[in-house]
Amino acid sequence: MAPEDPLPLADLLVIDLTIARAGPTAVRQLADWGADVIFVEPPSPEDTSAGRHGPDFLNLNRNKRSLSLDLKRAEGRALLHRLVERADVLVENMRPAVKKRLGFDWETVSALNPRLVMGSISGFGQDGPYAERGGVDQIAQGLGGMMSVTGLPGQGPVRAGVAISDVTAGLQLAVGLLVALHERERTGRGRHVHTSLLESMIGMMDFQAARYTVAKDVPPQTGNHHPTMGPMGMYATKDGYMNVAAPWGRLWTALCEVIERPTLASDPRFAEAADRARNRDALDEELTRALSNRTTDAWVEAMNAVGIPSGPVNDVAQTFADPQVRHLRIATPVEHPVVGEIEILRNATHLEGVSSEIRRPAPEPGEHTNEILREFGLDDAEIARLRGDGVI
Repeated sequence: MAPEDPLPLADLLVIDLTIARAGPTAVRQLADWGADVIFVEPPSPEDTSAGRHGPDFLNLNRNKRSLSLDLKRAEGRALLHRLVERADVLVENMRPAVKKRLGFDWETVSALNPRLVMGSISGFGQDGPYAERGGVDQIAQGLGGMMSVTGLPGQGPVRAGVAISDVTAGLQLAVGLLVALHERERTGRGRHVHTSLLESMIGMMDFQAARYTVAKDVPPQTGNHHPTMGPMGMYATKDGYMNVAAPWGRLWTALCEVIERPTLASDPRFAEAADRARNRDALDEELTRALSNRTTDAWVEAMNAVGIPSGPVNDVAQTFADPQVRHLRIATPVEHPVVGEIEILRNATHLEGVSSEIRRPAPEPGEHTNEILREFGLDDAEIARLRGDGVI
């Protein structure tokens, strides 16, 4: 792809009415691949808990332009409708009643622009008994079952260490938006695409959820080990911890050779995969005893040399120091006008020949208001009046 070639989504105009994390995660996927994203925020936006210039905001809101607009004012809503008439996508993550009150519910915006694709993320769904409840990741993790399968057996529920329902909902919505945009090429009409933290959380449970829906098996906590197979888990070494995955045939016998315990392969307690799963505690004791004799690095090198998946258990600093992570250049330098040079995470997906480079840092509040309104036909006098009236 030549430097002057547009990015894949450069022909899309996206209105971003999202807050918090799930919605911005969805919009970020579009922004990274070239969409012109107009981030609409109030003239005096509330600061996030980590601050406008904190890592979270800077990471979530790159590649966007900021338009200040008071949607509680009639003129502000009228300006939003003006944007909607030309937009390809509108994304929001407010409660259903809020967007209706502010004039950007699906019925209103689709009447203004039948080609519009609208994306919505809620806590629990667009309708139903919980539709008007506020939802955040912590609540979805509990309600969706994630906390019941996370942690050591008997320790009680444990939350995942990342905002997993937020991120998953954002990614699910981004996929849905791209599906609807593809369909629009055929039908000429947009569609309302929506998901929720709860639905995405249950979807992320995947095979653990299927264990219940198919077999009515309620999965327990299994700590740092795979719920149904072994050995596949975390083990202590001489100087730390490592992950090992050798639950099948050749991998299992190769592991026994590498750790210099070849008789384990024929031990009737561990001979077959079902035996190893049934006798997990005894197997873990044997492996821990053997692995405690060498360092993590030594074991990782020895195991990977014979094709056994294994790796260290890193903290975040160790992760970004890892040679493979450094090779992938996932930490991307960006110059921010206030913060200076920082590193934020690039998009994790590769399109060969296309660079999803970070074209602009997260915007300052209303940084592009004048620029955007001029693009939509307002002159400087009208913009000045709106600013004086507090609409922008």
